[in-house]
Amino acid sequence: MANRDVESAWNYHTQTKHSELSIRSPHYMDWDNQPIPFKIYKTLPPLLLPREASQTGVAALSAIAQPTLPRDRESIPGLADLTRILYFSAGITKLKKYPGGETFFRAASCTGALYEFELYLVCGDLPDLPSGVYHFSPEDFSLRLLRSGDFRAVLASATAREEAIVQAPVTIICTGTYWRNAWKYRARTYRHFGWDNGTLLSNLLAVSTALGLHSRIVMGFVDSEVNGLLDLDQDREVAFSMVALGHTFTAVDPVQLQLPPLNYDTVQLSEHEVTYPEMQKIHSESSLTSHEEVSHWRTLGPAVMPIGHTEESLEPEAPRDLIEQVILRRASSRSFKRESITQNQLALILRSSTRGIEADFLSSPSEQLNDLYLIVNAVDGLAPGSYFYRRDTGELELLKEGDFRGRAQYLGLQQALPGDASAAIFMLADLKPIFERLGNRGYRAVQMESGIIGGRLYLAAYAQRLGASGLTFFDDAVSDFFSPHAAGKSAIFLVAIGRGMKPGTTG
Repeated sequence: MANRDVESAWNYHTQTKHSELSIRSPHYMDWDNQPIPFKIYKTLPPLLLPREASQTGVAALSAIAQPTLPRDRESIPGLADLTRILYFSAGITKLKKYPGGETFFRAASCTGALYEFELYLVCGDLPDLPSGVYHFSPEDFSLRLLRSGDFRAVLASATAREEAIVQAPVTIICTGTYWRNAWKYRARTYRHFGWDNGTLLSNLLAVSTALGLHSRIVMGFVDSEVNGLLDLDQDREVAFSMVALGHTFTAVDPVQLQLPPLNYDTVQLSEHEVTYPEMQKIHSESSLTSHEEVSHWRTLGPAVMPIGHTEESLEPEAPRDLIEQVILRRASSRSFKRESITQNQLALILRSSTRGIEADFLSSPSEQLNDLYLIVNAVDGLAPGSYFYRRDTGELELLKEGDFRGRAQYLGLQQALPGDASAAIFMLADLKPIFERLGNRGYRAVQMESGIIGGRLYLAAYAQRLGASGLTFFDDAVSDFFSPHAAGKSAIFLVAIGRGMKPGTTG
């Protein structure tokens, strides 16, 4: 079982670390060969989705702070629900035109605005949508039917009867397309798979909660069976995660099927693709190959201790902007004013973003693989310095007092954003116990969890009319800066928050 040979994950993690030497290696952007940002089926007719939908009426901070909903009643999404979920997680929300082209911005943050993730639906008969396997196309906001009929039994089999899957009226499968992101980020793209899938899922989970639909992330499945159901060219596109959406008391029995290939023609992403074997290697060696391996992987449980509680209610004075409003407002800040935010704003961002995730790689939503460390530059009531966030108490533990704006900028790959921000939030994880428990697949999980937390940090900041931006970093320098407290931990993700500055202004 390749998943248990964790040298593969260690090797990939080490080989893709950023250092001063690595960022000096030449890499020229071939703009004439940039991949198109959509998967386009040439011949399949579209099922156009309605563009008008009523708002949920649920505050963004409430939606992201609720890790799960009880499965004590049936919750079956209709087409209108799915439309809102798809739009506010992967839909096009902004269009920017410039000489020579245009950029389509999506609902969730994505590294380089390259949007390498595709969404597929596998459902039984739903209100206004027949059973089938569908691909979601953000380009024309439509679904395309790939297979007609109820194939949920295939997912029940591939996940070794994962309870949420066998009782889900619909499952959303998230797939990553290597070249669309590797065009810019090369072999480090597999880290971005986790970040970008995670930020997308932070939106998806929040909107599902606002709609009253139970959701659960599933990463334990036989990769070949899920890829085969979607008929993916696995050298280019692979299933990375699933979300069981909704709940019914009628369970689906697992069935293994020999599915015929679909052989649908798609538009070529670009004139030629460059292969980075490191990505295919870590994906292959973090894949699960049998139902027995999936069952065993799921019983391994987490590599962390729970915090003991997950319930979170909003303070009376907390902003009540609706989740849809906040998602549409969200962007990635390109610069920050060197101004303070309040201690209450930071506390609300941290609390609501870390209340837990319902996922099969955690025994309960109260657990978390990533720890949060901060460089505080300008927060009223907090001394500038480095901090560790204690989830159990919601308090910030001061590690070292001092002005570290310059250091924050350096750690963030010498970019100004983390130095100008009010606070830079670093996610670090002790990979050794994670790999020991979850194998190479634990690397997928820890990266994606960081993306979900990062996506929630975005939403919690924008809910308070602040700004945020996800960034990359000098790996070992981050761990060294927060040591000895962070000794043995690896840098996973970075999000800077503060008062965003509009383009074209100075200050």
